[in-house]
Amino acid sequence: MKYRPLGRTGWKVSEISFGAWAIGGAWGQVSEEEALGALHEAIDQGVNFIDTADVYGDGRSERLIARLRKARKEQIVVATKAGRRLPRQTVEGYSRQNLTQWIDDSLRNLAADALDLLQLHCPPTEVYYRPEVFAMLDDLVKAGKIRYYGVSIERVEEGLKAIEFPNVQTVQIIFNCFRQRPAALFFPQARQKQVGILARVPLASGLLTGKLRPDSTFAADDHRTFNRHGEAFDVGETFAGVDYTSGLDAAEEIRALLPGVSMSQFALRWILMFDAVTCAIPGGKRAAQVAENCGASDLPPLSRETLAAVQRIYDAKIRPLVGPRW
Repeated sequence: MKYRPLGRTGWKVSEISFGAWAIGGAWGQVSEEEALGALHEAIDQGVNFIDTADVYGDGRSERLIARLRKARKEQIVVATKAGRRLPRQTVEGYSRQNLTQWIDDSLRNLAADALDLLQLHCPPTEVYYRPEVFAMLDDLVKAGKIRYYGVSIERVEEGLKAIEFPNVQTVQIIFNCFRQRPAALFFPQARQKQVGILARVPLASGLLTGKLRPDSTFAADDHRTFNRHGEAFDVGETFAGVDYTSGLDAAEEIRALLPGVSMSQFALRWILMFDAVTCAIPGGKRAAQVAENCGASDLPPLSRETLAAVQRIYDAKIRPLVGPRW
């Protein structure tokens, strides 16, 4: 496992880290045994950074991570997110009272004295035009409740606005072979300001694993069933916003490029070719998935020809579908 600096925090984190959405909820049923097995496998593989949120299983994900930390001696940096507990997303919902309550809840779930990294969880765009919200976060750092803070965003433009605030350490953004716009518009600015980039949805909800088929089915409580058209939250979170059939078609073309590795590893290695990225945060319900994902860190760089081929597939089949939207 290789490690990269996380913003200006002084931490170096594993370039393949662990996204804990799947073990919390909205990805079908995962037993506690499976979830803890996946988490322990991640640490065994050298992962030292886990991303979660207070709403993943209504705190379940955070509580499982607390159990992991208690059982392991390694230093594990945990990033959590807050804001999606609001019944309706409004700027007014990001108040001092609510932020403090959400943080206190996460501190209890994680059995922690302070949160390593708190991220605003895809708030309304207008929040990024409210300096008072970020001033509140500064106050919470001074109070010792959080060590650092960042944001999780939907749109590139939100990221560009967020990093105008000097204490934003990280931006979590969807970035993968099917969502390439951040590399051109956002990465150079983030690198200049030494802001860490967490690449989420790195496997496009499974489309880039090569394991999905036209007749694949998903559980009723899996967002790939209930959010295909954005019924529950931003559609870009499900299959990276790509139409399922179109995504399968493009994924088959990418499969032809594989240099003797799994498609998941290839897709993750593609992300790591961008030095502005701090880490990719694939999820994993089972230990075997986690081990496979972590193997991407050991792969050699992809060739220029391979990168150009991925770009051609994206330009022809995916960019018209998602390019201008996020």
